[in-house]
Amino acid sequence: MNERALKSLIFLLDDTDQQIIQEVEHQLKSQGPEIVPYLEKFWESSFDPRVQGRLENIIHEIQFDQTKNELQIWNLSNSFNLLEGLIILNNYQYPSYEDHKIVLKIEDLKTEVWRGLQYDMSPLEKVNLLNHVLFGSFGLSGNTKDYHHPQNSYIGQVLDTKQGNPLTLSCIYSIIAQKLDIPIYGINLPKHFILAYMDTDEEGNEHVLFYINAFNRGQIMQKSDVNSFLKQLNLSADREFTYPCDNVTIMKRALRNLLSAYEAHESASKQQEISELFELLA
Repeated sequence: MNERALKSLIFLLDDTDQQIIQEVEHQLKSQGPEIVPYLEKFWESSFDPRVQGRLENIIHEIQFDQTKNELQIWNLSNSFNLLEGLIILNNYQYPSYEDHKIVLKIEDLKTEVWRGLQYDMSPLEKVNLLNHVLFGSFGLSGNTKDYHHPQNSYIGQVLDTKQGNPLTLSCIYSIIAQKLDIPIYGINLPKHFILAYMDTDEEGNEHVLFYINAFNRGQIMQKSDVNSFLKQLNLSADREFTYPCDNVTIMKRALRNLLSAYEAHESASKQQEISELFELLA
């Protein structure tokens, strides 16, 4: 659709006939994400609050459909890439956020850790280095003042504000570690997402060397600490709570966190949309 035809359609958004408005909205939405910059341009030039409101809704619905499509594709063929999944989720709330900024920041942090790595470092020394770079030099920290704020679940915002929840901080930590072949993976511990430093014995069996609490600046935890925590929750130390989980499980937990956050902030429309995203991973 050329810009002239687009302009003619948008002018019909101030019509009083609801059926005409619905048809215009349908035609505009059918054009897909490519039309969004044009709609934003018309929004800026409009002085009619009704037309602006309708344009905002159309833009949001187009972008939400794009998020759903990207998440479905990620789930089917690219779930090995946790960072990509988190970027898709970030784009849901911040569609204008430039993805490459997230990728570049992760690469910068990885490079800074790499500079300090030495061949003969022990697992604890590698974790201390990661902690120094991420929590010391860069300044990441747990958002204890506003723990349930939605922005704690969006990786772009966490990297910008340097504050996040246990899950997002753990994701950043593990993504950087794995890029450097340091075997640190997410643990789907109830109530508090953590990390595990894994080791493989001569027979190829994996086991946990120790756990890491990214929300508490990379604090080291032992198996006994995790077992005691689970006991307090009246849960047994099952493998699903003590061994690494897959990336789809991590994304589902991120979406559950957002559901709780938007419930606390009384945003019914956001809750509905997050529920739709969650169903795509079910």
